[in-house]
Amino acid sequence: MTKYESEIKKTEHPEEKVFSFISNFNNFQELIPQDKIKDWQSTEDTCRFKVDGIGDAGLKIVDKEPFKTVKYSTDGKVPFNFYLWVQLKKVSESDTRIKLTLKAELNPMMKMMVGKQVNKFLNMLGDAIANYQYPN
Repeated sequence: MTKYESEIKKTEHPEEKVFSFISNFNNFQELIPQDKIKDWQSTEDTCRFKVDGIGDAGLKIVDKEPFKTVKYSTDGKVPFNFYLWVQLKKVSESDTRIKLTLKAELNPMMKMMVGKQVNKFLNMLGDAIANYQYPN
């Protein structure tokens, strides 16, 4: 498995709010770039969508540890299997740190083709989670 990690991001929101938001796929459409993702469908625990240049993809939530971690996995037919973890760490009431880790089953050719895009995606998603204006 190939491992990718985002930079550690900071948000000024409590980890409870961030956890609540990222543990429900119905919220994710607000985090993803609309120009890259099409045909978004979701329930609380699963989502399906099309990615320009890649095709159909799906995710499901496989584990949640309240206010600390949400783990996602591929669901259905996807170009390659991967696992994504979003980790939250409370520093203070108004300081939560966010880190994304992705482990993927990639052959050497796929690794060369998608490696930089995976890192870019993790940091983009991390920024979106950190900068989202969570309701009070």
